[in-house]
Amino acid sequence: MTLMRVLPFTKLLLEQAVEAGDHVIDGTAGNGHDTLFLAELVGEDGKVYAFDIQADAIKATRERVKDFHNVELIHGSHAEIDQHVTSPIGAAVFNLGYLPKGDHSIITKAGSTLAAISQCLHLLKVHGIVAIVIYSGHEGGSEERDAVMEFVSQLPQVQFDVLQYQFINQQHSPPFLVAIEKKRIK
Repeated sequence: MTLMRVLPFTKLLLEQAVEAGDHVIDGTAGNGHDTLFLAELVGEDGKVYAFDIQADAIKATRERVKDFHNVELIHGSHAEIDQHVTSPIGAAVFNLGYLPKGDHSIITKAGSTLAAISQCLHLLKVHGIVAIVIYSGHEGGSEERDAVMEFVSQLPQVQFDVLQYQFINQQHSPPFLVAIEKKRIK
C-alpha cells in the first residue's frame, strides 16, 4: 500500500463517517466535486447542503449534481450554516482557499470559516467528521491556516478527536487535512 494523497484520504474518512440518509454539508461547493460525492454517499433519503459565495461555483455545482434531488445549493457564506441547517449532520467538508480556475482574489477567510466550523461541530452527530482541507499557499492563506489550527487545537479532547494529515517534505505549501471527529461523551 502507498501513502494516500490528501484528497483521497479525506474521501475515505467521509465514506467511513457518512451513512445513507444522513444530512451533510459542503461548506465550499466550488466546482461541485465534493457535493456530488456527498450526494452519492447519503443517497435519496439523505440531504446535502452546499454553500458558496460565488455564483460561478453554484452554477458549476448545479450542473454537476443536476441528476440529484437531495442537494440544496445555497448562494451565500458558509458562516450562515445555522440559518439553513437545523438537523444533525453526519459530516461536513471544506476546501479552504480559492475557487480553482476562478478569481484568486476571492478566498475563504478566517472569520467566516471559524464560524462555519463551529456551527458544524454543534450540529455534528457522534462519530461524525468535519474535514477541512487547508490550502495556504496564496495571499491570505497563512492567516486562515493559523486561525483554524489555533481553533482546532483548543477543542476539548473529551468531546473531539482532531487529526492533522499532511506530507511534511513537500515544498510550496501543499494542502493538508484537519479532520475532527465528535466523540461519545461517557
